[in-house]
Amino acid sequence: MVNLYRDTGVVLRTHKLGEADRIVTLLTRRHGKVRAVAKGVRRTSSRFGARLEPFGHVDVQFYTGRTLDVITQVETVDAFQLPLVADYQRYTAASAIAETADRLSAEEGEPVLKLYLLVCGALRSLAAGERDPSLVLDAFFLRAMSYAGWAPALTECARCGLPGPHVAFSVPAGGSMCQDCRVPGSVHPAPEVLDLLTALLHGEWTMAESTLPGTRRDASGLVAAHLQWHLERQLRSLPLVERRARETAAPGQ
Repeated sequence: MVNLYRDTGVVLRTHKLGEADRIVTLLTRRHGKVRAVAKGVRRTSSRFGARLEPFGHVDVQFYTGRTLDVITQVETVDAFQLPLVADYQRYTAASAIAETADRLSAEEGEPVLKLYLLVCGALRSLAAGERDPSLVLDAFFLRAMSYAGWAPALTECARCGLPGPHVAFSVPAGGSMCQDCRVPGSVHPAPEVLDLLTALLHGEWTMAESTLPGTRRDASGLVAAHLQWHLERQLRSLPLVERRARETAAPGQ
């Protein structure tokens, strides 16, 4: 039927509608951001209510409505939400990822395949629990900013392009700055902080995971400041993110 279409998507957020319905916002593979009504999902008898919780990766059939589309079928692809909601650090990181994806996909119905793949990859990594959630989140932020055209200059001067490394970093100016171009208010991160950001951007996990907690905290601060500068507003979920290094078992344990 022409009024039906199907897509795979990640649930970014939900909110109540009436007594039993929800409006579900999904980031889909082919249709970008889609807001659709899931009828009756707040009833205990709902067939697919649990599948439409945030972070769920689902295959969905939609019916094209006059104002909002209607969800008619849902099948689980990956149950990311199960391990994420059981761990506060991973849950808050996933919440920041979902909120960022929602902000970056402002136009509904506009395909954003690369962003969709970034979100799926980040949530899959968080759900697997094999990497420090803080590093996964910062890697997602950097790659999402690169997708949006906001990637900070890390290995060259943001203003003149002179190859670095450089000692100054300015969020408003776009990243690293050489001695001649640096502006008032620039910060001076340690070289290993910029090395970590470069490693996260390019997926060099061995190097990223060898860094010290202080380096990770400083890198997280720069990434968060850079992202929110370009979004022009604070992420509501970011202050809740728990930034702690993964605990490593002692030898022999």
